[in-house]
Amino acid sequence: MTAATPVVLVIEDEPQMRRFLRGALRAHQYQVVETASAREGLAQVAGRNPDVVLLDLGLPDVDGLQVTREIRRSSRIPIIVLSARGQEHDKVTALDLGADDYLTKPFAVSELLARIRVALRHSALPPGSSSDSTFRAGELRVDLIRRQVFLGDEEAHLTPTEYKLLATMIRHAGRVVTHRQLLQEVWGANYADQTHYLRVYMAQLRHKLERDSTRPRLLTTEPGVGYRLRDGM
Repeated sequence: MTAATPVVLVIEDEPQMRRFLRGALRAHQYQVVETASAREGLAQVAGRNPDVVLLDLGLPDVDGLQVTREIRRSSRIPIIVLSARGQEHDKVTALDLGADDYLTKPFAVSELLARIRVALRHSALPPGSSSDSTFRAGELRVDLIRRQVFLGDEEAHLTPTEYKLLATMIRHAGRVVTHRQLLQEVWGANYADQTHYLRVYMAQLRHKLERDSTRPRLLTTEPGVGYRLRDGM
């Protein structure tokens, strides 16, 4: 292993899942550290400072949601939740506590690797920054300096609120953002439960930025959880 090899900490109590993740990650040049309990995982976070944490929610000693809360008290290490729990509430809670993304078991290796790449790219940037002054995803191009938005060769004229919503999605590109997160960042804390605001403005954005707003490819829905902007990197 070289010093530049990303270290992935797997906090997972199922031996079969750890074996699967170990093989998949090592085959793609990641260094893997494994733990079977929350307490051991938290000790590894403190001692090794891994690049990414893959966290199971159903751990035997401490619930994974509490582990997420504990990590976020002192670290911005990317956390990707891996869980057999399919309930929307668990996904939303994990993300609102500070997880960067989630995957519901079973999942494809290609999807896991894509989420890890997104997490690593975001963690390499200063908070609130972008790696470039121009964001691209498919036909969408956004000049973040001039605040201009293009779909192909045509400029899309957005209202200030529409642009703020899009810029917020760009900051989190590739990752799911919960309804509550978007409402707080775009409209403020007093609007955290006003999901109708978000539905209306997201529909308007899709109408302006998607070739077929009824089948969105850029601004996709995570049912019951939030939205994800296709990663343009």
